Amino acid sequence: MAGRLSQYGALALIVQLASGCSDNTPPPPPPPQVANSAQAAPAAAPVADGKLVVAFGDSLYAGYNLDQGKGLAPMLEQALAARGMKAQVVNAGVSGDTSAAGLARLAFTLDGLARKPDLMLVGLGGNDMLRGLSPETTRDNLDAILAELKKRDIPVLLTGMLASPNMGPDYAAAFNPIFPTLATKYDATLYPFMLDGVIGDRALQLPDGIHPNDKGVEVIVGKLTPIVEGALRD
Repeated sequence: MAGRLSQYGALALIVQLASGCSDNTPPPPPPPQVANSAQAAPAAAPVADGKLVVAFGDSLYAGYNLDQGKGLAPMLEQALAARGMKAQVVNAGVSGDTSAAGLARLAFTLDGLARKPDLMLVGLGGNDMLRGLSPETTRDNLDAILAELKKRDIPVLLTGMLASPNMGPDYAAAFNPIFPTLATKYDATLYPFMLDGVIGDRALQLPDGIHPNDKGVEVIVGKLTPIVEGALRD
């Protein structure tokens, strides 16, 4: 964990990431499954005899600046199939989403699905951190998201984020524990750091220096797939 934090700080690309994800620069058009608004809901086809997984997050889920079929959701679906797990992975990622924006569209997203998901991947909070939003507010929003998913009896895999050292030690001390703490509270599966294995390797990143390119997505999916499979089998 300390190594990943030092890599994160060494990049010193907080402004570049913010320009890629923030409200200051319009995000790219989202995949056909998701419209880029708080009223968006993925148009998922019914899953007849497989698992339904929903990837609910920000640009790291949405497939920011990647060709169609190269984002997290389609690559994860292919990886699960290669392991003998028949599943549909719905892309419910919206570039630029904060935890508040995710909370605002959560119910509409869930109500637009063909059926209750077998697993929900939740990946929000990175944009909160980049904008210097209060970690307490981020925690409260994520808490409300996980509470709603628990109410609906939907299992969760929470993908965490780490604060850039640019934000200072006090911010990191408040932000970084959000994800493990909430995972424990809601008995959610935790993947501690979404960009594990990608941060610090320019060959796996887009020119902004932090979003994964297609090879970076492959690395993330390679690490994430066994965890997703285990959560689905449980």
